[in-house]
Amino acid sequence: MKQKFSIEGMSCDHCVARIEKAVSELPGIQKVNVHLKRNNGVVKFDDTQVNSEQIVEKINDTGYKAQVK
Repeated sequence: MKQKFSIEGMSCDHCVARIEKAVSELPGIQKVNVHLKRNNGVVKFDDTQVNSEQIVEKINDTGYKAQVK
């Protein structure tokens, strides 16, 4: 499954890398692509192992505000 998320609070490439690393640690994540200028991210994942709410929670836990787009 592929899902787009809006992400608030990013200010630099370090923010992008931090989010991508954190989300990649979840089970079932296949690809994470966060866009600083667009304030969003696209995550490809196996929905039998992880869901959109868990991904939002992980992003929020890293200090940013995310929601399913």
